[in-house]
Amino acid sequence: MEYEAVIGLEIHAQMLTESKIFCSCSTTFGAGPNSQTCPVCTGMPGVLPVLNRRVVEYAMRAALATEGRIATLSRFARKNYFYPDLPKGYQISQYELPVAEGGTVEVELEGGEKKIIRLVRIHMEEDAGKLVYEGTMTTTGVSFVDYNRTGVPLMEIVTEPDMRSAGEAGAFLRQLRDILVYLDVCDGNMEQGSFRCDANISVRPMGQEALGVKAEIKNMNSFRNVERALAFEIDRQIDRLRSGGAVVQETRLWDADKGVTKSMRGKEEAHDYRYFPDPDLIPLVIDPEWIEEVRAGLPELPAARRTRFVRDYGLPPYDAGVLTSSRPMADYFEACAGTDADPKAVSNWIMGDLLRKHNEDEREITDCPVTPADLVGLLSLIDKGTISGKIAKTVFEEMYKTGEKPGAIVEAKGLVQVTDEGEIAGIVDEVLAANSDNVARYKAGAEKLLGFFVGQVMKATKGKANPKIVNELLRKALSK
Repeated sequence: MEYEAVIGLEIHAQMLTESKIFCSCSTTFGAGPNSQTCPVCTGMPGVLPVLNRRVVEYAMRAALATEGRIATLSRFARKNYFYPDLPKGYQISQYELPVAEGGTVEVELEGGEKKIIRLVRIHMEEDAGKLVYEGTMTTTGVSFVDYNRTGVPLMEIVTEPDMRSAGEAGAFLRQLRDILVYLDVCDGNMEQGSFRCDANISVRPMGQEALGVKAEIKNMNSFRNVERALAFEIDRQIDRLRSGGAVVQETRLWDADKGVTKSMRGKEEAHDYRYFPDPDLIPLVIDPEWIEEVRAGLPELPAARRTRFVRDYGLPPYDAGVLTSSRPMADYFEACAGTDADPKAVSNWIMGDLLRKHNEDEREITDCPVTPADLVGLLSLIDKGTISGKIAKTVFEEMYKTGEKPGAIVEAKGLVQVTDEGEIAGIVDEVLAANSDNVARYKAGAEKLLGFFVGQVMKATKGKANPKIVNELLRKALSK
């Protein structure tokens, strides 16, 4: 019997606000334990929460960008459960009346196929704290609680069970992350936990309408691990059914080191969180004029920008995808391509040398020491024949290290390309005279030796000779 997977995702995205959702404590990541707390976020008696307006705006941006319906009236609720990192004994969330419902995200799958993933809702809530263990979760005898993350604003984005493979789930998450990063509402950092995902997954016989028994998978901290965990769980459930067993509804943890999911706890049909409206927070009323104001401020989204890069700049789809994977990188490219520079040449330099240096330094493109104007200046020197492509790489390294202008570096280091045909011809004659045996082999049919001769001429000129002229003169001399 053939089976298909049915996957729905719950994404928790930390919002990029400077302060928490209901108090003025900082949301900066990496501060000392419990240094960013106050009586409000730690749930001291007698305090009252005050809603952060920016949090509502960010949730609205996400809803509008995914074509969701923003509720003019929504309400906060208390979600009651006990866990040591939850200081109040409940979490302020939204339940019956979320800030937004519906919406879609279009994803592109392998082979260029496109698919629409529907959203159920987007709602706002506060994050919990973090447990810190001595050793590992299974071996520790002591655990500590850091409440810095308590009260950090989250938006929870819940999908319909529209995905049928691990690859589709990965494509959706990447596209959603790109949207949220473009909107400046989340930094999308899965390793730091600011973009987290839980997956509900079941399998069923092909053609069956009813859903199978689902498992919830947690602890996936990268796109690759999400795909690995889902692929493993699909195979595990299918193997269980084929062997005559039954899938149990439960929560499972992903063990990335062993590449398996492990049972964490059984799960009833529904949690009894005893939701009720939070008596300390009045219903949230959103004026339609505010919705339109937020809509007018939305940026061009990544999918639209990718399409435009292919159409207007003539870039291959792969280049457009890489360049639009972050808004600052797309902005950097457009600042270069908006000049007389060749867009494909700009793309090659950004995706090659520039990204390589940034990855080595773990630096964001917003901190790039090479400005768009300076990169364009470097390409102009290549186009004019002032320097060769090989010399340009040396110049770029110096630009990146010092922030100097390309022309100043070329002049100071004497890197101007040799284009005088008479001078290069003399060097070509010297190289051929010194390698008469290889000249004979070339003329006997070993034409691959041309590269050897080019290398010898470039070595003799310290890389300054114009490669095009070198090739032409060598071919001419060797044909005699």
